[in-house]
Amino acid sequence: MKRSKGVAILLVILLALAGVSYYASIILSSTGKGEGKNINLGLDLAGGVSITYQVETENPTDEQMSDTIYKLQKRVESYSTEASVYQEGDDRITVEIPGVTDANQILEELGKPGSLEFQDPNGEVYMTGEQVANAQAATQDDPTTGNKEYVVQLTLTDEGAAVFGEITAANVGKVCPIVYDDETISAPTVQQAITGGQAVITGMDTFEEAEQLASSIRIGSLSLELSELQSQIVGAQLGSEAISTALKAAAIGLVLIAVFMIAFYWVSGIAATIALAAYSTLVVAVLYLFEITLTLPGIAGIILGIGMAVDANVIIFARIREEIALGKTVGNAIKEGFQKAMSAILDGNITTFIAACVLAWRGSGSVKGFAYTLMISIILSMFTALVVTRLVMNALYAIGLKNPKLYGAQKQRKPIAFIQKKPVFFALSILVIAAGFVGMGVNKANGNGALNLSLEFVGGTSTTVDMGKEYTLEQIDTEIIPYIEDLLSSAEVSAQKVEGSTQIVFKTRSLDLTEREELNNLFETQFGVDTSTVSSTNISSTISSEMAADAVWAVVIASILMLIYIWFRFNDIRFATSAIAALTHDVLVILTAYALLRLSVGTTFIAVMLTIIGYSINDTIVIFDRVRENLKLRKSLNRESLTEVCNKSITQTISRSLNTSITTFIMVLLLYIFGVASIKEFALPLMVGIISGTYSSICIATELWFVFKCHFGKSKVS
Repeated sequence: MKRSKGVAILLVILLALAGVSYYASIILSSTGKGEGKNINLGLDLAGGVSITYQVETENPTDEQMSDTIYKLQKRVESYSTEASVYQEGDDRITVEIPGVTDANQILEELGKPGSLEFQDPNGEVYMTGEQVANAQAATQDDPTTGNKEYVVQLTLTDEGAAVFGEITAANVGKVCPIVYDDETISAPTVQQAITGGQAVITGMDTFEEAEQLASSIRIGSLSLELSELQSQIVGAQLGSEAISTALKAAAIGLVLIAVFMIAFYWVSGIAATIALAAYSTLVVAVLYLFEITLTLPGIAGIILGIGMAVDANVIIFARIREEIALGKTVGNAIKEGFQKAMSAILDGNITTFIAACVLAWRGSGSVKGFAYTLMISIILSMFTALVVTRLVMNALYAIGLKNPKLYGAQKQRKPIAFIQKKPVFFALSILVIAAGFVGMGVNKANGNGALNLSLEFVGGTSTTVDMGKEYTLEQIDTEIIPYIEDLLSSAEVSAQKVEGSTQIVFKTRSLDLTEREELNNLFETQFGVDTSTVSSTNISSTISSEMAADAVWAVVIASILMLIYIWFRFNDIRFATSAIAALTHDVLVILTAYALLRLSVGTTFIAVMLTIIGYSINDTIVIFDRVRENLKLRKSLNRESLTEVCNKSITQTISRSLNTSITTFIMVLLLYIFGVASIKEFALPLMVGIISGTYSSICIATELWFVFKCHFGKSKVS
């Protein structure tokens, strides 16, 4: 590449980065609507209400469910144009309304039967939806012109047929409006007396219009009974705080990572910093362009992705340094480094992507938001590492940065005896995991439950309140809880402080709408709390069993799919089983942390588990890739030489494993330091998982493969 071309490439990349960064800053700062709106925010960020209804009618038909969904959709659109209504399972309907200011009033209004009225020319109601047996969209030939027209065919009950016949006979040639929830949805002119219980409404321009009118009429005649199964009321101030703290964590983290990368990798670190900046801004742009709803766990997924985006660059830079150490020119080293790093990058990211896909498939709500942002992060991190970093490095080389000292050379390290120390590693892991099971047993024996299951799993109501000032645990027990117990006539009230803030989480039995309103009034009148900061969650035990099953299935399915992929790529099931065993190790270690630290097991638990599965498998595959490469260089293989291969492979990749873990840990630690309660709940076990994942990749996975290679399979080594 010529010097002038290198300069041009750098200028284009920097100008493009500046443009995208400016675009991203506008998106993040925008508060407008329509074309000027910013990224779609979930309920936990924008504030609002999410309600899941259970249909009490046994075995509701698809038509009944569709009609009810339409009715609710028309109702919630009056609150927010971004509201959505969708079906869950066979007999549940979820309503999501972000940005509302009076969520409690919405809870009172939603789910009530629709009001369908047939009025005479004077506006008097002569028939309601109860007298309509059925309504269907159809087409027929116009008796006058012969052209096809779109109509709605009505079938009335016996009572409705009698009334309808009488009214239509008296009002031929006049308009008799059909009104749904005080809105005229059709104004047909009576052509003739209709006495047979069958009627046709004409005048629709399209079949879709006829179908919509038919659905509205059917809705008025339905009596599906809905009961509130799960509801969430989220204060908007929680969202603004979450965004500001997450952005602060991201900004500080990016600066620290940039300093670390430049200090450790020099010129390569500069390229990585530019690529990382491109990654961060592209994530914001993609979220906006594809209208992906951003949630609190989604923010965690993005910032976690910033740490993970470093990984591909670290793999490449390590390879480049190795090539320089072999005496190759910087130009050739860059070329060879990218080529040799490709397989590890692809395999690691694909397996992580599999975990993210399973999370998107099996998860719900905010967990899906996390999965989508994680998938975006994986794709963009690969693009920026393999395209942007490569272009920048070649351009920097072209403009004159050709001295090998500016890139560094990989020092030859004496292989560390990891395989010989495997009994110690295995024993340490067994000890930690056993401590977790013992802790769960003790917790259960004390009546506290093996794990600290959150309300998503056991049912009840959790109310998070920003008290405006710091309270000690003693003050909470003596000055606040007695008021709540007296109000609710219940002694089953517990409290948990949110460290680093003035927020307190109160856990109580399940509260109905009136009790939640009374509790809000108590906080406002007795303690001067701003009720817009109060958020409450109410989830039934029916949801809890399904969420637990989803968590288990998500882990199982992700593990099976990754096992199949690794088996295919490495052509040896022992690599796959070793990797899955290491993942099982990490899952059990995280369970130990949840048990001993009494961390709340909720929806973020699934995200934590699958994130660590993806993170750990990525680290393990990088080492396995080096084992596979070193095995090809061996003409013969025995137990002693296999030991040398494993020790050499781990030693060669250990700096990459540690550097990636350090940068990822920095981002998650900053999330924990600056984050709100929901982010802290995600970040703490994730830090444990990062440590465990790094340990298992270095000290467990390859050691297990060595054992399997020596004792199992046709090609076992003796």
